Amino acid sequence: MKILWLLLLFLCDSQSWAASRPNFVLLMADDLGIGDPGCYGNKTLRTPNIDRLAEGGVKLTQHLAASPLCTPSRAAFMTGRYPIRSGMVSQSRVGVFLFSASSGGLPTSEITFAKLLKNQGYSTALIGKWHLGTSCHNKTDFCHHPLSHGFDYFHGLPVTNLRDCKPGEGSVFTTGIRVLVFIPLQVIAIALLTLAVLKCLGLLHAPNLLFFCLLFLAAMILGLLVCFLYYFRPLNCFLMKNHEITQQPLSYDHLTQRLTEDAAQFMRRNAETPFLLVLSYLHVHTALFSSKDFAGKSKHGAYGDAAEEMDWSVGQILNVLDELRLANNTLIYFSSDQGAHVEEVTTKGEVHGGSNGIYKGGKANNWEGGIRVPGVLRWPGVIQAGLEIDEPTSNMDIFPTVAKLAGSPLPEDRIIDGRDLMPLLQGKSQRSDHEFLFHYCNFYLNAVRWHPRNSTSIWKAFFFTPKFTPEGANGCFSTHVCFCHGHFVTHHHPPLLFDISKDPRERNPVTLTTEPRFQEILDAMQQAADHHTKTLQEVPNQLSLGNILWKPWLQMCCSSSGLSCQCDREKQDRTVSH
Repeated sequence: MKILWLLLLFLCDSQSWAASRPNFVLLMADDLGIGDPGCYGNKTLRTPNIDRLAEGGVKLTQHLAASPLCTPSRAAFMTGRYPIRSGMVSQSRVGVFLFSASSGGLPTSEITFAKLLKNQGYSTALIGKWHLGTSCHNKTDFCHHPLSHGFDYFHGLPVTNLRDCKPGEGSVFTTGIRVLVFIPLQVIAIALLTLAVLKCLGLLHAPNLLFFCLLFLAAMILGLLVCFLYYFRPLNCFLMKNHEITQQPLSYDHLTQRLTEDAAQFMRRNAETPFLLVLSYLHVHTALFSSKDFAGKSKHGAYGDAAEEMDWSVGQILNVLDELRLANNTLIYFSSDQGAHVEEVTTKGEVHGGSNGIYKGGKANNWEGGIRVPGVLRWPGVIQAGLEIDEPTSNMDIFPTVAKLAGSPLPEDRIIDGRDLMPLLQGKSQRSDHEFLFHYCNFYLNAVRWHPRNSTSIWKAFFFTPKFTPEGANGCFSTHVCFCHGHFVTHHHPPLLFDISKDPRERNPVTLTTEPRFQEILDAMQQAADHHTKTLQEVPNQLSLGNILWKPWLQMCCSSSGLSCQCDREKQDRTVSH
């Protein structure tokens, strides 16, 4: 009887502990600028649901992405670690995965918060964009897939949303096509013309075989271009459910509604057990899209339509939590993977990028506009409503915060760079645990941020800065994104130093003349950077040229006929469900 009593007591304690563990809904926008939501000052873009989140929770005003690019930023978010630690950074110009059949991705040795929570009995789902790789050696090993990183369920886009995925929206490969196709074709044409003239003048006897070889080479280049343009969309723009392709190529028709409904169904299925939902929006990355209920309704063209549709989706998620009476037991987080892409302007002059507010720069660079992102957290009854925090925080902080609340110990065999946010969110601490933060431009340490313990100043030192083009612009418009090395950057000796607390626009660097402690501050920051660098271990580069190139043996196709690769099981599923 005594043993039975103890067993019942243990079961009651276990149920109480399970009930006390919160659910987690992590909402991640793509390329949304900090100047876009109304709660961050926008007066013309309608985001009532994101604003509602902020009113009911905490708004972080100095929330920082660990990288200004999608792939490394999301790797940092998932693991709580600087992406250089997992090899998710590039030493070349291409800093993200562009092909579904690339072999790079988040290594299986990395531990995501999803893996930790799954081990704690949580149901876990990722719906939307992944962009952290798919397979390693063959198209069915799925070594980088969400299901290999702790998610029970995945429905979404394994790579990213690109202009090339939507007919008529142009291509992100324009520069590459010009370099690899048009320039070689021009050279071949000049060579053919020169040889023909010289032959006609009798100055050179060029064999007909040479003309044939040059023409064949030109035809082959043109043929490869046609194949690339024809096959890129079906081969790279598709939706998956778990390991199965469900729509190839993807259709933008009610895409946000479909993914939102699936997220709602996941919450309903798991209402009685703790769950983790990561809803990773395709909005507002180009190609921009929206359903007929939102198209043409905003004051900011296609971009505004997409942003307002995303806000609608946030509202749907909040409504489902209310419907299930789970709002008070759910920590919600809303953010963006990096700042707005200011260079996104179409050939017609339409602005397809968002607003970074007062901040300089944007996506792909470490000026504040590229890394300062919306950060909103809500947990009624636990986090004070309407609070605004101006301390430096990072998207890496979600990892330890979620892990601790779920009752999971942090991994002890690796460095976790994120810090638990709860003391700051609950007012138990007035200072961020981040004294130093390090800003990487791909593989390269670009800047250091220092918030001294005994000071209100927030220092930011740049070792190099991108060269904006054209001169006087707020971005690298000639290359579409800013690059991180070579003649694309300007190195600074001594480093360029700003006090972000007084100069958030980064307009007026301090000097030895204006700041007596100039050298002392730089020395402290250099010492911190040196110490940080010593903690890095050499790991395989997941974004090396060999890992980002397209590999035919890794290419997934939903059709057995091979090159057609067309199917729409999503439409079939909707028909069956209705």
